[in-house]
Amino acid sequence: MLNFESLSVSKVVQLTPSAVAITFTIPQHLRDTFAFVSGQYITLKQTINGEEVRRAYSISSAPDTEDITVGIKKVEGGVFSTYANTVLKTNTTLEVMPPEGRFTFKPSGKAVNIAAFAAGSGITPILSIVKTVLSAHPENTFVLVYGNQTPEEVMFMEEINTLKEQYAERFFVKHTYSRTQESEALFGRIEASTVNYIVKNQFKETNFDAFYLCGPETMIYLVADTLKANGVSESSIHFELFTSTSAADANTESLDGTTAIEVILDDETFSFSMDQKQLVLDAVLAKDIDAPYSCQGGVCSSCIARVKEGEAKMVNNQILTDSEIAEGLILTCQAHATTSKLTLDYDDV
Repeated sequence: MLNFESLSVSKVVQLTPSAVAITFTIPQHLRDTFAFVSGQYITLKQTINGEEVRRAYSISSAPDTEDITVGIKKVEGGVFSTYANTVLKTNTTLEVMPPEGRFTFKPSGKAVNIAAFAAGSGITPILSIVKTVLSAHPENTFVLVYGNQTPEEVMFMEEINTLKEQYAERFFVKHTYSRTQESEALFGRIEASTVNYIVKNQFKETNFDAFYLCGPETMIYLVADTLKANGVSESSIHFELFTSTSAADANTESLDGTTAIEVILDDETFSFSMDQKQLVLDAVLAKDIDAPYSCQGGVCSSCIARVKEGEAKMVNNQILTDSEIAEGLILTCQAHATTSKLTLDYDDV
């Protein structure tokens, strides 16, 4: 299992009035531990107002650098995002889990054409992917559609413009703003007409090898459905949600039993009973078992475990493939035990 490491914040940059970029310079002895693939995220842990808070944030930097940078947008009621935007300073030490995540781009050595649709802070992993795509092959192209409310809310605008200058013939950016009308930008949110404009009009002669989508759930599904309606195969569409439907909203009326659960973690076995109405991860954490987790919303992959005995049903899944589910993997933050006994292995994933 991945463990947290203490890292010092080397830089805090104000990106917008409500977003910052946090950079960690990785010490030499941890370079291998924190090696990553473009599109992955790290989990940050800090005690805030007396409580431990963990949050996952995507990496915006390229894998060939000695730093790891994440973008953090302040959200209403967000404990860690508020802390990062108003309190966090350079030289502060945070507990950081090594990179994880499946929303990735790995160069194949062949020339590719990639497109991405991002909204708000969804640009963060996309920016890392952009850097890798453009540097990996001299014929690679990248089309970015980036939605925000106003130009002032655009995260990483300076980096995006620098990349546009550096790769003027291969990197194409189309901004869209929902609250202001700007020259050379689209007006409104990213919607079906935006997708059709890109694939049927502006870049109709381009055969895209893959599409990367990152942002709110509604945008992701709308863009994916529109792409599929244009003949794009589902296997060519990759997405990462920053928010998703809460498992707490699921109907648990049919679950009224108790489950005897065994949890295997770091070569230790923990046994206890849990109410089936509880989410598995919540029950595990309530027993002070240090299971891996981050978002607790089913949009990262930190809490994956393998079912060794019994059954558990997920109420939401945006991460695991059908074959992985068939192999017994579950997101414990989204799962309810449905049998009288359940054995979970966090080590065997």
